[in-house]
Amino acid sequence: MARSHHSTRSRVTMSDVARAAGVSRTTVSFVLNDGNHAGNVSEATKIRVREAAGELGYRPDALARALAAQSTDWYGLITEIVTSPFGSHLVQGAQNEAWRQHRFLLIASADGEETKARRAFEQRAAEKLLEQRVGGVLYAATWHRAVDVPDLLRELPTVLLNCFDAKGELPSIVPDEVSGGRHATECLIRAGHERIGYINLDPRIPAAVGRLRGWREAHLAAGLTPHEDLTVDGDGTADSGYEGARLLLDRSAPPTAIFCATDRMAMGAYDAIKERGLRIPHDIAVVGFDNQEVISGYLRPRLTTVALPFEEMGALGVRTLDAITSGQSTIAMQQMVDCPLLERCSV
Repeated sequence: MARSHHSTRSRVTMSDVARAAGVSRTTVSFVLNDGNHAGNVSEATKIRVREAAGELGYRPDALARALAAQSTDWYGLITEIVTSPFGSHLVQGAQNEAWRQHRFLLIASADGEETKARRAFEQRAAEKLLEQRVGGVLYAATWHRAVDVPDLLRELPTVLLNCFDAKGELPSIVPDEVSGGRHATECLIRAGHERIGYINLDPRIPAAVGRLRGWREAHLAAGLTPHEDLTVDGDGTADSGYEGARLLLDRSAPPTAIFCATDRMAMGAYDAIKERGLRIPHDIAVVGFDNQEVISGYLRPRLTTVALPFEEMGALGVRTLDAITSGQSTIAMQQMVDCPLLERCSV
């Protein structure tokens, strides 16, 4: 094979070697780091991996080598989510599961804004976690989207939470947005509603795509035709929920129920509905999404909503890291966690 020429600004990673050798990144890690599980890899595969590494000019990172040689009972968590309304649930789920596995978490909290400073922080956080010889890293995002993680995290077991790898190389755990949209709409259909409005998010993001699909699927499964004219886009804020509800209520045939893609938008929808002199749920039903407790538990009537499974995602992230570090090479690239319905008083 001819030697591949890589720019000095683009370091060759284990993922590059894995693609060239036609194997998983985990297998490359076992072979090149002479891990305890390298004996499970065939000799032919070891030769192919080493040849690919040589052709590409792969050089193991010193910190990654130290990790492989002497990892500890610690996992790292790099997240922008700690200060969000849901952050404590994700951390709690991960910490509780780590404790059950006799492990501990080192947490590095990043700024939620995509800035050069944040990227630099994440790179430094990855380096510091490797210096502590963590056995693996969880990387969590505030909202469900594609992310580009520091290259260093591609050299050790890393699992993404509430986000997924833009390069498609790292395993991820995300909420099942479709199931959540389905649960919300099915709840309204069971209550006898057929004209169900939907106030969505930015239609380009995964949550918006999935929740709208769930809204449609629930209608079709019940033998109903989704009223596409009863869908409007919002931006997740109370103001956009207020404006979206006003638009829906102004339709010549308005909905008898409104599904809002966030609890904040449901809060705004409550205001628009009450301005019209309508009562919830007697005249119109409302369902939210997120289970943002400072909203859903204190609106009157209390809001029926769909919960984002942050605690479950945190726990599953730790279990997935345990599976990877114990040598399981058949890890699903993406695992989805169901978003349960929490029934209160608004339907």
